[in-house]
Amino acid sequence: MADTIRTTRDRTDVAPAGVTMQEDIVRSPFARGALAFLRIFTGWIFLWAFFDKLLGLGYSTPGERAWINGGSPTFGFLSNASGPFGGMFRAMSDASPFLDWLFMAGLLGIGVAMVAGAGVKLAAITGTLLVFMMYLASFPLGSEGATNPITTSHWIEAAALITVAATRAGDTFGLGKWWSRVVGDGILR
Repeated sequence: MADTIRTTRDRTDVAPAGVTMQEDIVRSPFARGALAFLRIFTGWIFLWAFFDKLLGLGYSTPGERAWINGGSPTFGFLSNASGPFGGMFRAMSDASPFLDWLFMAGLLGIGVAMVAGAGVKLAAITGTLLVFMMYLASFPLGSEGATNPITTSHWIEAAALITVAATRAGDTFGLGKWWSRVVGDGILR
């Protein structure tokens, strides 16, 4: 792959031919920084959930229900699913050991990719799928205690994931430029 030189007002970067960089999409340095903050903050949400469920830090998971103490990171959520899709998710709680590994690997992978800025596109796809499934498990229409009949904070998480991937936010304060040299501009970007 031939390298091309990309020049903006304040920097020169070497990128593989055909690879779009964040500076091609977002011209404002302030906006690039804000998007990097959004990426890192969103990644931290996933990493915190991973560590809380793994170690039982006492926020949403008490120590006695920590994964390292034999607890299940998915059983409580799935067995208490509500709304029109609640039955389907409650039935999935029987497959909890497999789902525990899948869920925890997802939280860790999405969190690390977002914080590091490498693999952001793949993390955005899998993260959006994960929060969509969590949204369906607590679908507000027909759910007791719903404060909004349609949306939840899962929508904000999905929007953040999609936005940082679409704007190549891993390039600023992250490993996105290096990662794009390694993998190109495909789904792993």
